[in-house]
Amino acid sequence: MKEWEKNIRVIAPYVPGEQPKDKNIIKLNTNENPYPPAPGVITAVREFDTDMLRLYPDTEASLLTEKLAEFYGLEQENFFVGVGSDDVLSVAFQTFFNSDMPIYFPDITYSFYKVWADMYRIPYECKKLDDDYNIVKEDYYKENGGVIFPNPNAPTAVLMPLDGVEDIIRHNQDVIVIVDEAYIDFGGESAVSLLEKYENLLVVQTFSKARSMAGMRIGYAMGSKRLISAMNDVKFSINSYTMNLPSIIIGASAVSDRQYFEDTLAKIVNTRENAKSRFKELGFTFTDSKANFIFVSHKKYRAKDIFEYLKSKNIFVRYFGTERVDNYLRITIGTDEQMDKLFEALEEYID
Repeated sequence: MKEWEKNIRVIAPYVPGEQPKDKNIIKLNTNENPYPPAPGVITAVREFDTDMLRLYPDTEASLLTEKLAEFYGLEQENFFVGVGSDDVLSVAFQTFFNSDMPIYFPDITYSFYKVWADMYRIPYECKKLDDDYNIVKEDYYKENGGVIFPNPNAPTAVLMPLDGVEDIIRHNQDVIVIVDEAYIDFGGESAVSLLEKYENLLVVQTFSKARSMAGMRIGYAMGSKRLISAMNDVKFSINSYTMNLPSIIIGASAVSDRQYFEDTLAKIVNTRENAKSRFKELGFTFTDSKANFIFVSHKKYRAKDIFEYLKSKNIFVRYFGTERVDNYLRITIGTDEQMDKLFEALEEYID
């Protein structure tokens, strides 16, 4: 090893789902929305004044936060926006998790949490989900340096009821509790309603799932003005211009169309519930998903073998192959036509 190589940080990176180049692929592996963004988004793209690109964007993304504030009934000062919820969560880790005590998050969860903790030298403990993949609330009662968990959880799709979420917050009022709600719009009750009651709560959401805008990279956090101010201080110390101008304008257009948002969610939820019935008919077991994906397993067939077979049929799903979930597949909810092709392939495999 060369001397300078000793100073390179070695860290296990997050591994995202495969992004195939072939457009004929049925892509059910990264939880993208199968439907296009709101019509207003298309209009905003077509009408975008490219001359504006020569100017730096608004550091506070005021146009976007104004629309978000109207949507949620909060104030603009309650919002922090970033380049996808990953960026938002990364800043949150840097801002709030600076105790010598370990932060807590589930053992089966979004694997980026470990990456950020390692990157920022934050001690952590993973709390084991129970046999049905539920968070055990009592495991989060001990003294700690902060708490973060997704709701619904990923990749399990299990939703914790709001009273359970509040129970964890209530037992951790000396630290910051982050509820990562990337999938909450598909069937859960958001913790946003608890923000007025708990000033140590941060709720993080994204445009990548329910709003069909994964390619724009827009995420946001909602919290007390004190928390948002602290996050902005960290952000402005690193890079004041994280949110580009097209994302601000197009994101604001997406939030404005509430009816399209709700209609699209309804279609995905309907397809998801139908898919549960079809998976059951084929002998699959699964958690009661409240997300835009289903976490499935089969007693007779190995998940890895099913994964490889589906891939040979140009159908991509997600296989993790990690402890406790090595015989599960995470399958994104696509259009009805895409799901029909998925089930045709599964029927062929089982037959």
